[in-house]
Amino acid sequence: MHNPPPAGPSPAVPADAVRFDSHGIEPISPEARDSTPWQQFWIWAGANIAPINWVLGALGITLGLSLVETVVVVAVGNLLGCAVFGLFNVMGHRTGVNQMVLGRAAFGRRGAIVPGLVQGLLTMGWVGVNTWVVLDLVLAILARLGLQGGTALKYLVAAVIMGVQLVLALYGFYAIRTFEKYTVPATVVLMALMTVLAVSRADPAWTATAAAPGSKITAVTQLLTAIGVGWGISWLPYSADYSRFVRAGASARSVFWSTALGMYVPTVWLAALGAYLAASGGGADPAGLVTSTFGVMAIPVLLLVMHGPVATNILNLYSCSLAALSVGIRIARWKLTLIAGLVASAVLAVFVRADSFAHAFDNWMVSILVWISPWASIVMVDFFVLRRGRIDVLSLYDTTSGARTGGPAMISLGLGLVAAWSWQFGMVPATRGPIARALNDTDFSWLAGGLVAGGIYYLLARTKIGRTSVQREEAPAR
Repeated sequence: MHNPPPAGPSPAVPADAVRFDSHGIEPISPEARDSTPWQQFWIWAGANIAPINWVLGALGITLGLSLVETVVVVAVGNLLGCAVFGLFNVMGHRTGVNQMVLGRAAFGRRGAIVPGLVQGLLTMGWVGVNTWVVLDLVLAILARLGLQGGTALKYLVAAVIMGVQLVLALYGFYAIRTFEKYTVPATVVLMALMTVLAVSRADPAWTATAAAPGSKITAVTQLLTAIGVGWGISWLPYSADYSRFVRAGASARSVFWSTALGMYVPTVWLAALGAYLAASGGGADPAGLVTSTFGVMAIPVLLLVMHGPVATNILNLYSCSLAALSVGIRIARWKLTLIAGLVASAVLAVFVRADSFAHAFDNWMVSILVWISPWASIVMVDFFVLRRGRIDVLSLYDTTSGARTGGPAMISLGLGLVAAWSWQFGMVPATRGPIARALNDTDFSWLAGGLVAGGIYYLLARTKIGRTSVQREEAPAR
């Protein structure tokens, strides 16, 4: 006997209403699912029209790749990363369930606590990272305008950004949707103007490369991890949190393409722009990239820069509260969001003192992909391969049989983590696996972890899940 979800049917909400979102992790009822695929596009486009993608594109030049090579790696790598991201959004649309709860299908109610805790911590970390990236940019632009303030001004700007994004996240999905719907199109126009300005002023060396032939493969793998395949993968634990609101009548194809393109277009666009500026001599420092190129046009750029972390972090704060609810913390979602914002502020204070963006961010991306890749592979194999897109939603909330640990998934996750670490190359010696060191410091942690975890899970779980599916199909005849 399955226990019902923890809350009753969700009330219907007008498509354009901005009201407090009372939803937790219960399935979104069909009458309350009023989002459209087009709105999902703007949500994910807004999350990725952010200065961090300029900087990550410049990372390719810093690693020694040419401008052409950097753009190709980013464009091709994101085809895979964003395609997987689109598939994860389809999961949320089909079920009306958020991503961490969907993971219970493979991991069980108890086993899913581990990924839920990790996701909750990482979302708070991302809030700090995304805000930290723009602080030097904002201060450099304000300095151009004659406003100097040093560390005090930096903390003031951080407080303003944190305050705005926290208020939006407290209100929840409907405020997020409306914010992205009305601000992102204007931001796109501004970004297009800035792109034209940058291209007209910069004169890059398209094929110049600083990497020796033997180290070029190493640079490619590291760029794939930071902004190629790895970028789409880093967003997988969030995806269904928002696609669960899409109208039940929308096609899976429209959900896939709207979310995948919402991720792909701005990521590749801004990364290519960052690489273009860096190849023109702007370097990879965020403040240098912008102020040296745009000069007196700094005011519109300032608006663009300030919008970036807000549009991204409202998703982080909202998903953080859902992850906390999924592990069994019984506090109202808005209270969890408030706590997450306070913790993220502390993380930001730590990042503000970091000496090197490149080193700090490289460590950050490597650390999160090591766990996301094997986890995501298990969830995808379970949903699309073993269950063929059909899932018993009520079983995800079952406190009896649904409370199992999910042995096959936990074993596969553990082995996948080992495989990912073995081909990981981070800045800290402990994060450099033996395969990575043996193969000239390459980093294919996301690929090794995903293949090992997904393959082992398929072998361990296929018989059990197949038997359970047969029993459910035969149950009405008994």
